Amino acid sequence: MLKNLARGLLPALLCCTALGAGAPPDPLKVGFVYVSPVGEAGWSYQHDLGRRAMQQALGPQVRTTIVEAVAEGPDAERVLRDLARQGHKLIFATSFGYLEPALRVGAEFPAVAFEQTGGYKTAGNVNTYNARYYEARYLAGLLAGKVSRSGVAGYVAGFPVPEVLQGINAFTLGMRAANPKASVKVVWLDTWFDPAREREAANALVNQGADVLTNHSASTAVAQAAEERRVGLVAYQSDMRKLAPHAQLTAITHEWGGYYTQVARQVIAGTWMVAPVWGGMKDGFVRLATFGANVPKDVAAFVAQREADLVAGRLHPFGGRIVDSSGRERQAAGTKTMADAQIQAMDYFVEGVAGTLPPR
Repeated sequence: MLKNLARGLLPALLCCTALGAGAPPDPLKVGFVYVSPVGEAGWSYQHDLGRRAMQQALGPQVRTTIVEAVAEGPDAERVLRDLARQGHKLIFATSFGYLEPALRVGAEFPAVAFEQTGGYKTAGNVNTYNARYYEARYLAGLLAGKVSRSGVAGYVAGFPVPEVLQGINAFTLGMRAANPKASVKVVWLDTWFDPAREREAANALVNQGADVLTNHSASTAVAQAAEERRVGLVAYQSDMRKLAPHAQLTAITHEWGGYYTQVARQVIAGTWMVAPVWGGMKDGFVRLATFGANVPKDVAAFVAQREADLVAGRLHPFGGRIVDSSGRERQAAGTKTMADAQIQAMDYFVEGVAGTLPPR
């Protein structure tokens, strides 16, 4: 699942200390910081599933601590510092806004390995990791384009950071590959987690004609709204079929267990080092859940074939000519795929997205 993750040596302070003959080594203390409550589905829930998978795989070699619902900013810095002081030698900071706090606390605790989700800067003991969610977003857009009757999808989004824009754009490109007249309407939340506002945004989008909903936010509210309003749902982060049994078409799920286990093993062995990771569907970081009964069999087969093409490298969501929502050409026809640096700096909507980007 995880292939060729470049890792090397961390300074000797992270290596296991020699113990007396026959004495079991102390477990590695691993901390996890979550931006929202774990709950039963969503962003933090998927990270916690990864923690549980790591704990299951490594057993007594690790001991984990979680801290839920930690706001980005000063609260995150305080929590990260407390975990480091308590002897945690590996800390996962699982939200985009935890980057600067992790960098500051990392400078104070050079013997602690920090792994931060979605960041764009590293330090001697602060690594970043992320998934190419846009790959599954493109496939979900293909599915939405095939099943939508109105040709309009609604997208509830947190902040206009590149990762979110990648997802919106990939979803739109996929939808328009299936239906060239399709459009995607976006509502911005200016927060990652606010169930009431997420539900309000979802309902507003349905009122504007969307018959498929998806989101980049942290609660289950959009899934529940889709079920209540009887529209299609592409769930995000977790499989939410239990919450939206009739609405869910599929779900884009995050899979962190393999990566968390790998990183913990490296810290235990003293082989961990900073090497940013951006894994995709072929690496097992993200996948599509089983298609719902509301997806026609021929559509399911079509999307499954395109997924196989993507994993094999025959399909690239950001391949070919790309035009933004203002009509400006962002990539010329014939380009196999956009460079990673361009994807990671994405700051525009593609053609087919209705709405404007908020000031940054």
